[in-house]
Amino acid sequence: MEAVVVEPSAINPGPIDVSVLYDQDKHVSSAVWDGQERGALRCHEHTSKLDQWRLTAKQIELVDKAGFGYLRLIPAISLDNPLISALVERWRRETNTFHMNVGEMTVTLKDVALLLGLAIDGDPVIGFTYTSCSIVCEKFLGKTPEAGYASGGMVKLSWLKEFFSDCPEDAPLEDIERHTRAYLLYLVGSTIFSTTTGNKVPVMYLPLFGDFEQCGKYAWGAAALAFLYRALGNASLASQSTISGCLTLLQCWSYYHLNIGRPKLKHDPAHDCFPYVLRWKGKQIGPTANRDVVFYRKALDALKACDVEWLPYRHMDSRVIPEGIKNHLNLGRSKTMLLCFDKAERHLPDRCLRQCGMPQHIPEDVPQWQRKNRGVDGGVDLSGKMEFELNEWVNRRLSIVEGADSVDESEYMQWYLKITRRFVGRPISLSSEFQRTNSGLRDIAHIADTFPIDGLDPQQVESISRIRFIAHECLRGQVETPVIGSGLAITELGKRARGKEKVRRKSFVKRKHKDEPMDCDGTSDDDRSQFHGAVVKVDELPLEPTEIDSTSQLCNLDTEDHSQICLVSVDGDHVQLCAVTDGEANHQHPFQTIGELTDVEPFHGVENGGSQLDAMSMEVEESQFCSVKCIFRNCRGITRLSGASHVLS
Repeated sequence: MEAVVVEPSAINPGPIDVSVLYDQDKHVSSAVWDGQERGALRCHEHTSKLDQWRLTAKQIELVDKAGFGYLRLIPAISLDNPLISALVERWRRETNTFHMNVGEMTVTLKDVALLLGLAIDGDPVIGFTYTSCSIVCEKFLGKTPEAGYASGGMVKLSWLKEFFSDCPEDAPLEDIERHTRAYLLYLVGSTIFSTTTGNKVPVMYLPLFGDFEQCGKYAWGAAALAFLYRALGNASLASQSTISGCLTLLQCWSYYHLNIGRPKLKHDPAHDCFPYVLRWKGKQIGPTANRDVVFYRKALDALKACDVEWLPYRHMDSRVIPEGIKNHLNLGRSKTMLLCFDKAERHLPDRCLRQCGMPQHIPEDVPQWQRKNRGVDGGVDLSGKMEFELNEWVNRRLSIVEGADSVDESEYMQWYLKITRRFVGRPISLSSEFQRTNSGLRDIAHIADTFPIDGLDPQQVESISRIRFIAHECLRGQVETPVIGSGLAITELGKRARGKEKVRRKSFVKRKHKDEPMDCDGTSDDDRSQFHGAVVKVDELPLEPTEIDSTSQLCNLDTEDHSQICLVSVDGDHVQLCAVTDGEANHQHPFQTIGELTDVEPFHGVENGGSQLDAMSMEVEESQFCSVKCIFRNCRGITRLSGASHVLS
């Protein structure tokens, strides 16, 4: 059996098995593959003005007690929007993981604990929802925002900063606590719980800051990860153009795990700082202007195992990790449910065991579940509506995944490459694929139109008719351009045919008004000579004299019929002609040689009494069915690029 060479345009980006990535049609990667670029996402994180808050010593003490002492230390880090956007294209909300070429990866609870210094163990972050700001703000802040500063249970960050960013040193304890609650609301609203509104934060977090000691018992790290998972899932949909959540966490996770887009700092990265995000603090050096989404997309499409650091924190100084965080790092392997009010997201470390230092086996199936925004009337406790999710979190320590004794990762990779989306960007551009497809369809149409049907059985005739119908349907509506090439173009064609190289048919001829300029057809870039596109008028084409070898003969032309002389093959410096009668080639002898021209001068078309000289370079294989099959393979799955409604298969 003849081996079939699969060209890049024929690569199936996946998934081959859609049992895992069942939402592929909604994913942004499908839109990108179809040429619908959305550019870089608008990244919403509002850390630029955090350093304008002046905290007293008592406030800092309360912030530490509430569990945000390390988050407060993290400075504003410049976001790489194209890098984040390219990572989002790899995120799959069906599994809450990044689908890379080397396997699945994700941001785990351990990453949150080490990068942000937030607690990943404790009570779930859940409580009452609010649709109005006035009551809750008056109770916990002692002030009600004006109508222009609040809406839909959310308050503007600018209002918090304006009235609470400067607490007097000698203020009463009640005022200090109110200013501190306002700071905490601003802190979480600009970092771990940033929203796509741009400058607002829900007031539903305020009651959790009422008691600072109790506040420190919540699993804020788990809530931050649930919020980020939901934001990544929303942004991965083709219809979205923004992303929120803790993008500093996402970007620094990428810096640690992937050798793509890592900044070069003016100083050596610190290895003895905590939280670990601080390692990437500082100004970058080196050019980054050309790093757009396409740049990072190509880098991720070409990701290799050597570009991945599965255990990046082993190079860090573990002595700087606080005991309260170090004691709970094993929850990074807990297969549980993450909660942040109405947001419930699955934490699935069993799909990323190599990030835990264990070999990866084929993971269990992920049950399909519908994410619901449980927005209800104000004053309703969400814990009564999320009992299943709460039970999973309560049993988080009973769901620590363990590695298998003997695992064949090659078996996992064979499975994984069938269920994943291997490529986001196309190996070749859509414009090139369109040209290749268009050229191939014209080849199919021509072969089907000229294929001899004498001696074929009815089923074969029906197949030819079906091929002809599909090809012409796909080409219908496109601008048809007849071809009368200049002599230079034919000479160039002859040069390319030297060495017995087969020359494919270049064009299909149609008649135009004699006063209209004639130009070359839409062949692909690969097939075009340097003279492609030369435009000449038919009535200005002289038929230059040629010297004919004494052994050659030319047949008479029937000028009353629509007879043509067709250039059928070019072999070295020899040109052969065949007779065509009534617009159709003699199928019994489809390429009967009439004469052989040697050392031909540039050959030009002539119109004579309604007859037209047309140039076509053609060479027929022993079976034209093979040609049709070959061209079909090149065009399969791409015809919709040319606006056709049929898919060749």
